[in-house]
Amino acid sequence: MNINNNVLKEYLKNCYFITGTAYAGKSTACAMLAEKYGLIHCRENYGTEGKDHLITQEDQPNLNYFNTMPSWQHFVSRSPEDYEKWMSGTSREVADFEVAELIRITADRKAIVDTNIPLDTLKEISDYDHIAIMLSPQAMSVEEFFNRGDEEKQFLLSVINSCPDPKATLENFKAGIARINSPEHYNEFLNSGLFTLIREDTEKDTREEVCRKLAEHFGFE
Repeated sequence: MNINNNVLKEYLKNCYFITGTAYAGKSTACAMLAEKYGLIHCRENYGTEGKDHLITQEDQPNLNYFNTMPSWQHFVSRSPEDYEKWMSGTSREVADFEVAELIRITADRKAIVDTNIPLDTLKEISDYDHIAIMLSPQAMSVEEFFNRGDEEKQFLLSVINSCPDPKATLENFKAGIARINSPEHYNEFLNSGLFTLIREDTEKDTREEVCRKLAEHFGFE
């Protein structure tokens, strides 16, 4: 069954999406906007929570990797090329769960969505004033990736440190992050024609300014 994009767009009219590269401030912006405007806050990969029983090798081979991987050390030790390919495939598989969940929870309330739904899909199921892109330079997205306290990234760092050669594993994993945040992907976002904010300074606190610009773009103000 395929649902036409114009139907999906109608059912997702209460959803406001933020996407982009790592360390651009997406998570922080979503949390601040949700608190200020009373929005549902949908964090990354929100749609798959509690849905492990639905994932199959045939329909979601990338998500199913978590059910078949030898270990978390294997997860962080894959080649940068394999990691990039897996991330791309996972984003498309997660999109099905995310869209279904959004339709379920946003009938009567607006939501701010921290998403990895592929850009081409987002442009088909939502409007210009419902999508924002946040970008950071590749070097920043790679070098600052683990300089955050969220549980997921600190868990991955602990796995890397448990590998036989932590230094080599860390460099290999960072190479995978670099591919995901490559100039090619960066330019795809930058040249998409969508509303875009670029983070260039990690020292100055620009959170309030960024949220103001996002709120104006989304029509919250």
